[in-house]
Amino acid sequence: MRNDQKLEQYFGLSFKNRQLLKTALTHSSYANEKNTESNERLEFVGDAVLDVLMAEYLYKEDKHYNEGDLTKRRAKYVCEAALIEYAKACDLGEYLRLGHGEEKNNGRQRGALLADAFEAFIGAIFLDKGLDECYKVVKKVVYPFVEQDEEANFIDFKSHLQELIQSDKRQLTYKVVDERGPSHNKIFTIRVYMDDILMGEGIGKSKKTAEQHAAEIALKKLARKSMKF
Repeated sequence: MRNDQKLEQYFGLSFKNRQLLKTALTHSSYANEKNTESNERLEFVGDAVLDVLMAEYLYKEDKHYNEGDLTKRRAKYVCEAALIEYAKACDLGEYLRLGHGEEKNNGRQRGALLADAFEAFIGAIFLDKGLDECYKVVKKVVYPFVEQDEEANFIDFKSHLQELIQSDKRQLTYKVVDERGPSHNKIFTIRVYMDDILMGEGIGKSKKTAEQHAAEIALKKLARKSMKF
């Protein structure tokens, strides 16, 4: 685990409340072992902040897109696959505080863990210094992906599935049907239904990942059957 001050230096940050930074880098596996707070609550904050920052950026830069197009593009750039790339761009995994089991299982490279940590990191910056300070991060590791039109690498199966069926006024529902494992290493099984029809089932170490897998399977099923809506 690297000294978190290097992470601050990389982005030109200076936390007033350093505990916020430590919490942002604390996975639940470490929190459970050390009886401290994990980054889950900060992840909630960061998710909302990233939505705002991306919405503002796309509104200003993509003047030829309508509301629907902007919504789709934002979804691509804040989906889990995108967050993982942002986290990797700044080696965020190397700064995380992990429990022994997660460390042994190569947790620093685990996608869902990296995505959550990136959101938590943004959330910590927002609570410590406000929205303006968050731009230091997104300008360095987020906006470059948008400018290079890298969203092709971020396949958001949920958005694709929603777009495919929405013209027929069908309704998609994602349901958690199984949840196993300790709190720091859970495995989720989620099914996606079109109206009452089971379309796919996905498994992942986060609900986001499981939902994406379920949507991917549903899309493949629709492609095979060439279903018309």
